[in-house]
Amino acid sequence: MKVLLHIAAWAILLGFPFYNSYRWNIPVEFVRGFYIIIIVNGIIFYGNYLALIPRFFMKNQHLKYYLTTILLSATLFVISAFTQNVLFKNDRARPPERSNRDTFERHEEHGRPSERRRSFFRLPFGPMSAYNFTFNAIVFTVFALGLKVLERHSEIEKRQKELEKEKLNSELAFLKNQISPHFFFNTLNNIYSLIGINIQDSQNAVLKLSKMMRYLLYESEQGKTKLSSEIEFMNNYIDLMRLRITDKVKLKVIFPEKFENITIPPLLFISIIENAFKHGISYREKSFIDIDMAITDELITFNCNNSIVTKSEVETSDINAGIGLENLRKRLALIFPERHEITIDKTSSKFQVSVKIHLI
Repeated sequence: MKVLLHIAAWAILLGFPFYNSYRWNIPVEFVRGFYIIIIVNGIIFYGNYLALIPRFFMKNQHLKYYLTTILLSATLFVISAFTQNVLFKNDRARPPERSNRDTFERHEEHGRPSERRRSFFRLPFGPMSAYNFTFNAIVFTVFALGLKVLERHSEIEKRQKELEKEKLNSELAFLKNQISPHFFFNTLNNIYSLIGINIQDSQNAVLKLSKMMRYLLYESEQGKTKLSSEIEFMNNYIDLMRLRITDKVKLKVIFPEKFENITIPPLLFISIIENAFKHGISYREKSFIDIDMAITDELITFNCNNSIVTKSEVETSDINAGIGLENLRKRLALIFPERHEITIDKTSSKFQVSVKIHLI
């Protein structure tokens, strides 16, 4: 694509004087001199763009770059002036063409010599020529330098995005792996405590745990999962936790039953639920856990409120819950930048987490 743009630009630039000479009957020597200027400026541009800038300027050898650019421009100026002098000298030795001779004769009738008409199309080779050449050389050099710098910045930005994407994938994998062992450690402890109390409940717990393991090992490996599968996973976990709570715990769970089956990152809310069960229930006092989720086409809202039973449990919650919440913050920041809100409210008796994810 870049090569085609260069070809198109030069095709227009080289075709423009030819078209004008055909349409306005401009003398050939003037068009020839224009093409010489274009070719020289093209050499200056591509000499900088392809060779000097990558070799010297991009490697912080600025002094070498400036000296080499000046030397290149000076050499091309001498070659250009010599070439045009030779060409215009030959043109002055030739008689004008028939069409031009008639034009010159008409000018002479009005008191304007034909030589003055011919001199209009000659390029000066004095100070003005040097000034024009220097100005053009500076313009094309700066243009080549700016274009190369922009391309380099674009490449760096593209490479940075690829590195950020790789970092995102690796960090998400790390966070998920960090959640899973912590989650299974608590779950296995719960099952162990149930074995001596109720064998049937223990078997059901193992079955539910196997379903959750299958979800973690297969469905969540893609980095995205269906929201319905994630809700089923959370329901299985909550059902597993129900086996060890008493009547003193008031548990309220509301998950939507009908919604568009969008995709979300796996294990996004499980750490919040896990911490609520681990630090929000008591076997001696009344306690509660309220979990609800609302889903629209544009927004996912997840709320979890749980009681804090004793002062010691509050301190333990601050330590352990902080790991899961910090993981959640990082994942939301990586996956939904500037499209999420997380609010944490804590009092002496209640801990509340609210998460909003804007899908659009």
